[in-house]
Amino acid sequence: MMVVATPAVREEKPDLSQMQLVYKRPESLTEAMTHYCPGCTHGIIHRLIAEVLDELGVRERTIGVAPVGCAVFAYEYFNIDGCEAAHGRAPAMATGLKRVMPDRVIFTYQGDGDLASIGGNEILHACARGEKITVIFVNNAIYGMTGGQMAPTTLPGMVTTSSPYGRDVAVQGEPLHITEMLAGMPGVAYAARRSLHSVAEIRKAKKAIRLAFQAQLQGLGLGIVELLSSCPTNWRLDPSDALDFIREQMVPVYPPGDFKVHEALKRS
Repeated sequence: MMVVATPAVREEKPDLSQMQLVYKRPESLTEAMTHYCPGCTHGIIHRLIAEVLDELGVRERTIGVAPVGCAVFAYEYFNIDGCEAAHGRAPAMATGLKRVMPDRVIFTYQGDGDLASIGGNEILHACARGEKITVIFVNNAIYGMTGGQMAPTTLPGMVTTSSPYGRDVAVQGEPLHITEMLAGMPGVAYAARRSLHSVAEIRKAKKAIRLAFQAQLQGLGLGIVELLSSCPTNWRLDPSDALDFIREQMVPVYPPGDFKVHEALKRS
């Protein structure tokens, strides 16, 4: 048998000097592995916040406040100072932090079951006082961490573990439109709702988050951004269908838009 030697295939290494960096992990994010369910958009929100903090150059003086719920481990993902508040009390803790350390950038990261239910009183009075904090309000229309119960933002007719026949508005009331309600408070400088169901909407969400932080940096008042987010596990949908659910079911009930923009922000 004849053995024919073949020349070794030479792999050419790419010329890195000719490559352009498209994306890298924001400095405001740690390298922690996510605990969120597959398809959950909490991770996208974390990235958007981190990018804004980096771009504004405020990472080293930012403090994040996360209460109970799916947001409870947010401090493991953000490369910033952070603290945990009792359920619904993030605005109160943020108020204390901002008043004691007014040079710090303070934001809360809250779900709908937290902010719109047990924390409704806290956010209402923080807005009335015009606290100079930023509020990131994640609306997935359900209680995520505790098993998928009905939340104040659950859609009419939506089935949850505590509304197995669908939300009956005659018995349980209509879902709360928190951001529109808070926009009427004089202490609110910026109030907006955005969605996360597409790349285009995610880009709009980042701009809104940036404006909410700018409202704080300019001393204008409280800034709040509501984000329509997915919960594939409790919705019993796969990740792709969960994004469709946001677009087809949530957006008609919670239309994205700016509900209040301070005049100073319009010029920024």
